[in-house]
Amino acid sequence: MVNINYGNKVVQWITLALLAITWGSSFILMKKGLEYFSPQEVAAYRISVATLVLLPFSLPNLSVLSKNWRPLLIAGLFGNGIPAFLFAIAQTEIPSSLSGILNSLTSLFTLAIGIIFFRVAFLRFQILGVIAALIGALGLIGFGSLTEFGTYAKYASLVVIASACYGIAVNIIKYYLHDIKPAQITSLSFLLIGPPVAIYLFSTTDFITTASTKPDALWGVFYLSILGIVGTAIAVIIFNRLIKETTAVFASSVTYLIPVVALTWGVFDGEQISLEQVAYMAIILVGIFLINSSAPGRFFNRIFR
Repeated sequence: MVNINYGNKVVQWITLALLAITWGSSFILMKKGLEYFSPQEVAAYRISVATLVLLPFSLPNLSVLSKNWRPLLIAGLFGNGIPAFLFAIAQTEIPSSLSGILNSLTSLFTLAIGIIFFRVAFLRFQILGVIAALIGALGLIGFGSLTEFGTYAKYASLVVIASACYGIAVNIIKYYLHDIKPAQITSLSFLLIGPPVAIYLFSTTDFITTASTKPDALWGVFYLSILGIVGTAIAVIIFNRLIKETTAVFASSVTYLIPVVALTWGVFDGEQISLEQVAYMAIILVGIFLINSSAPGRFFNRIFR
């Protein structure tokens, strides 16, 4: 693995941006995969491919697994397994951009779970940042219509649940797996959930039949392979490293940038983005700044002292 100095603030923000681009693109990849396969097949293949790619990291570290299998299993289930299925099912009824927007709730859940269960200290400006970013995300959601969103509420709630799962996984990694290398965390957590998911995929679904007989279905396999290898295996290793080297809240704030990327893909797909939408995206970025910087606190303290 390349030795990257994550203690450098510039490196942290560049990494955050790259993760946002990667995961912001994952929704359109899921959308493309769903043109050929069921949501269960999309999620199961994504996990199976990631597990396979990560075997060179997981197999040599089975001794680490034997000592930490419980938190690794929780991290695997809540950080990858459950959300993969929830997002795929949700995108059968809601736009991929809406999935990306609702995914921004991850930081809110990360902070809330950290405060409630891990006694994480917080500043007023972190709460302000969460509120600001949440307002920005909700503003973007409003560009469907409130009536339409109500119709999609059942499936949108699946994304909210998935975001809560991410919040659990981020805190588990930060506070129970802090002494394990990120590649080990990622690969071993997938090793725990991947085999049963692969058995399910290849023994109980029509994935192989569809891939071999449906016209152009190999394009779906291609999109999902990118999603599994880059968007899941590689990106999760980098994300886990970011959690360990920074804070759980900073790492999870990548989800505030994901809506921007998801909507940008919409432009390339022929959708229009208004200045009002850009303004809501700016509010999201302000929220990230408030969550992750002590500078606003020092500034306002000087004013109101």
